[in-house]
Amino acid sequence: MKEERKNGPAFHAGRRKRMLESMAEERLDVLVIGGGITGAGIALDAASRGMKAALVEMQDFAAGTSSRSTKLIHGGLRYLKQLEIGVVAEVGKERAIVYENGPHVTTPERMLLPLYEGGSFGKLTTSLALRFYDFLAGVKKDERRRMLSSTMTLQREPLLKRIGLKGGGLYVEYRTDDARLTIEVLKQAVAMGALAVNYAKAEELLRGENGKVAGALVRDSISGESYRIEADVVINATGPWVDEIRESDGSRQGKTLHLTKGVHLVFDGARFPLRQAVYFDTPDGRMVFAIPREGKTYLGTTDTDYAGDTANPAMTNEDRAYLLKAANSMFPTLRLTAGDVESSWAGLRPLVHQEGKSPSEISRRDEIFVSPSGLVSIAGGKLTGYRKMAEAVVDRAVQQVQAAGGEGFGPSRTRELPISGGDTGGSSGFEAYAAGKAAAGAALGLKPEAAVRLARRYGSNADAVWAMYPDAVQLREQHGLPVELGLQLLYGIREEMAAKPVDFFIRRTGLLYFQIGIVRQWRSALLHAMKAELGWSDYECDSYKRELDRALEAAIVPMPE
Repeated sequence: MKEERKNGPAFHAGRRKRMLESMAEERLDVLVIGGGITGAGIALDAASRGMKAALVEMQDFAAGTSSRSTKLIHGGLRYLKQLEIGVVAEVGKERAIVYENGPHVTTPERMLLPLYEGGSFGKLTTSLALRFYDFLAGVKKDERRRMLSSTMTLQREPLLKRIGLKGGGLYVEYRTDDARLTIEVLKQAVAMGALAVNYAKAEELLRGENGKVAGALVRDSISGESYRIEADVVINATGPWVDEIRESDGSRQGKTLHLTKGVHLVFDGARFPLRQAVYFDTPDGRMVFAIPREGKTYLGTTDTDYAGDTANPAMTNEDRAYLLKAANSMFPTLRLTAGDVESSWAGLRPLVHQEGKSPSEISRRDEIFVSPSGLVSIAGGKLTGYRKMAEAVVDRAVQQVQAAGGEGFGPSRTRELPISGGDTGGSSGFEAYAAGKAAAGAALGLKPEAAVRLARRYGSNADAVWAMYPDAVQLREQHGLPVELGLQLLYGIREEMAAKPVDFFIRRTGLLYFQIGIVRQWRSALLHAMKAELGWSDYECDSYKRELDRALEAAIVPMPE
């Protein structure tokens, strides 16, 4: 039989089939259902211990909560206010681990907390709280909190409301690209032996002769084929869908999920010229972030109960009005309007329900549920704590494997394990490493600023991106696609399983959120390039175009209340 051309349409069409067939060939130690950050972390932890692990995701990787957060690796100062000391201590320490293991997707961000007369934060209590925060999180000396006078606070951010300003607190959080973090973790899991497929839905849990969960019947939603995948342990890491899987297992009882929605708005930096990331409280007691990023400013988040379409939460007029009011109250000279909103996104928080508490009061602590059938479910938690959550879940899975007579596996190895792209000499070596890779990209013919952007985005995977340069030039000649965009597209398809335009524009690049004009400008050229690379039919191409058009509309047009 003639060998398939590497990276041709036949190769891509067969790759999903080969991976799913490999999952079905022999019994796995662990099958993870859910391809968000928690599922990816579980797959990596399991694979790094030598377990036979696989992951299936019914949408694209990170398509749920893990591409719709505030995009911060943060310790959660608000949880200190709620006296959740354990949550702050654990996730605070995890910030540094996430940063060291993936400096290409995590960046220190100094956060300003302005203090006002009559506000919920007093100067003395804030100073003590931030010092305690630094202590709990083990913050490095050069990143510890500083208290500022009102004059110094306005120097850092002149847009702030001046009336009643008493000063501010300056402390460090970490900004990330949540979807890329998820994908880099998952790529590292695959590099260590795990198998992972997106658009593969677990439609039915399989049972062994003893009635225990023993795998899942999985359907590839692109090809329509189904696969019987057996595993000693099935882990339900589906975020907002956790209770649906528990329902199918007959174990949805006791504690259940409480879904809340968070919305973010994006503005052009010229219209909202924020110099400094700001974290501020609103009259109703909620907290809002305003963060500059790549020539834009984004603002969020809301925190409201949600009972709509789990797969497609979106901004409403009420959400937009609330955030605009909050922004105009804190930055009154801007006079922002709905017409200034360039893009938006909405995500769901799968919290563990606590009776009598409002959405903002519910704990973000994670919990593990093990049903009588042996199904392991993980719910709650924060993006920052994904690695620690994964460690706890895999520890539980190892116990089940051993209890059933399986082999033993060692402890977690992920604390000091760089994720894909993170082999850059740690955070201290990242700047020099990225500069060297950017120089190599510029030497190929990339514009220097493009080479810098890509080197910083892909870290130690930059050489694999540069290797696709000739093919990206060919895409430019055939479809008019800029080389920088072509490189990201080819790498996204060939190394990150991008299957649709929305995968690329939202979760591989974030362009639909932060550079929506580029999406509009190049969507036609990109569709034709993807059609050629992936071998789509005209019908498939039209279907994916409509899906992208819907995503573009949802980013700017509020959904009905």
